[in-house]
Order: sequence, then structure tokens, then C-alpha cells
Amino acid sequence: MLSFQLAPELAVSAESKDYILWYRNYDNPAIHTLVDLAFRKTPEYGSFRLIRSEELSQGRALRELASNNSKLVDIANVATSPERENALNHIPVPVDGGLLGFRVCLVLPENLRKFQGITNIADLYSRHIRIGQGAHWPDTPILRSNGVRVITHTRYEILFGMLQNQRFECFARGISEVMFELEREDAKGLVVEPTLLLAYPMPSYLFVSPEDHETAHRLQLGLERAIKDGTFATYLKQSFGESVARLDLNRRTVIALENPLLTDDSEYVARRILDNLKRRIDYLTDDH
Repeated sequence: MLSFQLAPELAVSAESKDYILWYRNYDNPAIHTLVDLAFRKTPEYGSFRLIRSEELSQGRALRELASNNSKLVDIANVATSPERENALNHIPVPVDGGLLGFRVCLVLPENLRKFQGITNIADLYSRHIRIGQGAHWPDTPILRSNGVRVITHTRYEILFGMLQNQRFECFARGISEVMFELEREDAKGLVVEPTLLLAYPMPSYLFVSPEDHETAHRLQLGLERAIKDGTFATYLKQSFGESVARLDLNRRTVIALENPLLTDDSEYVARRILDNLKRRIDYLTDDH
């Protein structure tokens, strides 16, 4: 568990403050809920309001945060990497309990037969399965380093159309996000492939600007309090339990991939998540 004490020199403001949350996180009910929870757990910092950012690409959002004086975004949740941890202020709590590194394929129904009988990466290659991902996402070098053919675009929204137009066969999505994404207008007609689970260690953190220590402290303290009082566990179950159950993860073939792009600390966090996959699934899908 995190161990965090409020820095005595930190000037905590009792005034209300606006925080601009990256639009993809703002639009994601789970991430929006978690950021709101962390802020509600820290009332000594004052009241707050979450604001949706402009529709920035992931790369642009992270560059804005790194600039230290952006007016466009204050907080973004993305998968971690050594470069991101070095360039930005990160809160080292996996926001979805580590589920982002567990991926299923969004596919066109007519392509489902291509996935039948696949058990490993070599099968993906021999079946000419291409995976669509964002150009700036850490997933892209992870998949490529494992021998996967990856087709990219800088805009998340465009990838749905590329899948519809058969530019690739699998849009690999985190099990914590895919059911939410199926409700998108541009995902109409797409289905979740039912047999495979790609698994690689990749924690997803909240990031803020390097010099925005007050927001980082507030988020970390709020998450620590939520972990300690059990509301973080409740959040995970309420946000992801139904999706995990509907994806029937215990019946899927797991294809484990290596992630050579983690810091030692994040590698430790991620490995614990992978080792406890079955226990995590059982907890999230337990009705009691």
C-alpha cells in the first residue's frame, strides 16, 4: 500500500479549483469516477470541478502536460512507460487494478473464423492477423517487440473506422474499456472475439505536469485513502465486474507477451498483477 504524508510545506488551498481531465478519460465513466473519488477523499484541498479537455490526441495531451504551463489539460490517465514516468509526475496506483494489460480483440463478425484455434503469437502471424493501435501508445512497441504486426494511427477515433474498413483484423482493447467502447456510434457492427486474451504487464497511471506537485499529492492521498477504507475495491468491482464477467475471461486462451519498456518499479507492480490474474477475475465476478 502507498505510504503518503502531506508535505508540511505544501500550501493547501481551501478555494475551489477547476481540473481539466483529458477528454478520453472524462468520457470514460470508470476513470471519471476514480478521479472524482480521489478528489472527494481530500476535502482539505477545497472544492473542485472536473472539466472535459479539448479532443487532443494522446501524444498531444502528454506533450501539453510536459510543457508545465498548458491551459488545455491537467490530468491524463494513460499506460505507463519509462519515458512517461521520467517526463511527467505519475501517481503509481494502477487505475483499473491492472486490467489494461489484459486485451481482447474488437473484430468484424465476418473475421471471427480467422481467430479459431489460435493459441500463440506464431498463430497470429501465420493467420495474417494485424492489430490496430495508437501511434503513441506504449502497446505498439510492446506488440511489435513480440513479433505482432501493428497498424497505427495518431487518433483513437479513426482506428474504429480503419477496423471497419479492414485495414487490420483486431483492435486490441483493454478488458476494462472494451464494453464501454462497444456503445460508441463508430463501433456499431463490431463484436468482441470470444476465445483469446492477450496479456502483458502494463500498469495504467494518472499523470500530471512535472511541477504540479499539489495535484499529484491530492490524487495520491485520495487514492491511498480510498484503498485504505475499501472504496477503491468497491470502485473496481462496480466499474469493471460486469465487463469482466461478460467477457468470460476464465474460458479464454491466454497469450502472454513480454513488456521490455517498464521501469523496475512498474515491472514489479505489473508482475504481481499478472501473477494474481485468476484471483482478480474471481473477485471481480463474485456476486457475494
